[in-house]
Amino acid sequence: MDTKDVSDLEKAEKADDGPSGMLRRLEAATNAHDLERLVDCFAPDYENETPAHPARGFKGRQQVHRNWQAIFAGVPDLQARVLHAVSTGDEVWSEWEMSGRRRDGAQHLMRGVIIFTVGRGRAARARFYLEPVDTSDSDVNAAVGATVGTRP
Repeated sequence: MDTKDVSDLEKAEKADDGPSGMLRRLEAATNAHDLERLVDCFAPDYENETPAHPARGFKGRQQVHRNWQAIFAGVPDLQARVLHAVSTGDEVWSEWEMSGRRRDGAQHLMRGVIIFTVGRGRAARARFYLEPVDTSDSDVNAAVGATVGTRP
């Protein structure tokens, strides 16, 4: 962890406990690779819903810990950026990009949206739409054809 990361993390921790403050703390903890501070951004009874992959949903902070421990180990230079965020009430809609290089040398690049519901400064729930970026040269016609079972 370099001094910039520590400084950003300390600033984020002093932010408000609303949805935007939680988002800033989560981004800073992710970029500092501070597993304990990252996990502390989530409520003990946190619920993660993954609508595009229903079987991947889970409950509990322990799974957040397991997931991020594996992510930090597998992508040691991971960096996350919140590209856009809009907060209303107890929700924050956030667009993320996460990039780095996996231990096997392959590029790691994910983009998408996470909608957090926040209570008492921690994520209580999320609808998770973050996906690996498809870098193939498959165009929109091929994608639509694959989705509906036809070929252009």
